[in-house]
Amino acid sequence: MTTRPRVVAVAVLMGWIVVAPTFAQDTPDQSRGDTPPVLTPLDEAHQLFYSGRYEASAARALEIRTLDPGSLAASELRASALHFQIRRALGEPKDRDKAWKACTVCQDLMPVFLEEFAIGQAEARARLVKDPVDDEAQFFLGKIDLNYVWLQLATIGRKTGWKEYWEARRSLDAVLKRRPDHIRARVARAWIDYIVDTKLPFGTAWLVGGGNKKRGLSVVREVAAMDAERFVRVEATFALWDMQVREKNFAEAVMTARALSAEFPDNVDLIKFVATHGARTQ
Repeated sequence: MTTRPRVVAVAVLMGWIVVAPTFAQDTPDQSRGDTPPVLTPLDEAHQLFYSGRYEASAARALEIRTLDPGSLAASELRASALHFQIRRALGEPKDRDKAWKACTVCQDLMPVFLEEFAIGQAEARARLVKDPVDDEAQFFLGKIDLNYVWLQLATIGRKTGWKEYWEARRSLDAVLKRRPDHIRARVARAWIDYIVDTKLPFGTAWLVGGGNKKRGLSVVREVAAMDAERFVRVEATFALWDMQVREKNFAEAVMTARALSAEFPDNVDLIKFVATHGARTQ
């Protein structure tokens, strides 16, 4: 078996897995006496990210990692924010190679992303050498690896990232074997299950370890209904909405989008989706 068909299969897989949610900040209801929650610095960075303010999110995450060099959460978030800055600047061109070469912002951000990717990856691996069952390090190694895979394959269109993909998949599986209740690992793994089963040509899904669409949908639906930490819950709920859209289950997708809109009323993507599909599903 050659490496090339595997790489192509991974490219097909990851080309469908990147989603760029843009959430707006919550607005407290002063009539009920609500007060804004106190956010940690990492919460602030997440708030900026889900508000679509990727540059500010990356800057805040860098501040956190500078003060705490071992913060894998800050490193992973900064890599995500840098990726989405690149993705926004590049757009969705027909000729990705040509657009990439012409994208000055992309050229400036790429070495910054690669530096952050290397820092996070090295920190996670070093922690795993000391403690092979460090769930946090293993989970973030998988997430950081997938940031690289998604950027290279889905955003830029380069057929690379094979080793990172398999390391990510093995990392997530190892975490879930020890911690079946690890919510973010479950969501990340559910995406792999869903995409492999729905987007790879028949007979090639095994090249990337196989998938299961029904299991992926079931997991995100279950997780989205849990009473979890806010940003974890939002990540899971947005995953559910995206899968519902992919399944063309617009009735349920509108319901999920409306629920998210109630929490994030300035989310432009949700507003547009409900405006487009809401009347059709009534």
